[in-house]
Amino acid sequence: MSDRYGIGNALVDIIAAPSKALQEVRERVSWLWVPLITVLLLSTASQVTYLSWVDFDWLVDQSVAAALQGGSDPDTEAAIRQFMQPGMMIATSVISTVVIVPVFLVLQATYLHLVNKVAGKPDLRFGQWFALSSWSAFPTIFLSIATFVVLALAPNRQLGQEDISPLSLQSLLINAEPGSSWATWGTSITLVSFWTIALLALGIMRWAGASALKAGIIAIAPYVLVFGAWALVIS
Repeated sequence: MSDRYGIGNALVDIIAAPSKALQEVRERVSWLWVPLITVLLLSTASQVTYLSWVDFDWLVDQSVAAALQGGSDPDTEAAIRQFMQPGMMIATSVISTVVIVPVFLVLQATYLHLVNKVAGKPDLRFGQWFALSSWSAFPTIFLSIATFVVLALAPNRQLGQEDISPLSLQSLLINAEPGSSWATWGTSITLVSFWTIALLALGIMRWAGASALKAGIIAIAPYVLVFGAWALVIS
């Protein structure tokens, strides 16, 4: 651990030289709040910007059409239109991001901590695994940046949630019907997801001394379980 190494170096190195960054942040657990807060701020900013920018009447109409799937249900349509107010949608989006992201990272850290207790180096603390989860999530800032770029270049304000995620499997491979279950599934998996998994695996290798194969399996297992089960439910 270098005394000259600062948090700014870590923010750059987690992208450009992750091995070096992970070596340093392992013993600087308190730094985890910087990548975590950065991710939360950019994620909420991109969502608020989108919801403030989009043609909201069009968005509501699209949501109603997707929910009714060509049918007609006045009560359902009224409920959707009543809920989908700009202020309500923005508040829900912000609260969801601020709550769900930290909870996910805590659960991921708990999983890594428990696995490490059984088959790693038991001296590693929960806080260190929470730091690894937070630093591994830092590349998700590129999802927010991509959203800002899409909004800036859009020819009009009629873009759905799937359209502002150019790095998702939905945009790159699946191209499912907007609003469908498969579109939601595909939008939830992005190229950055694989980057995050790679950083987690690298951290497990460096910190717990696991082989590349073992670290990769540990890192990817929860994602395979969750998205695999989700895909089965959709099917």
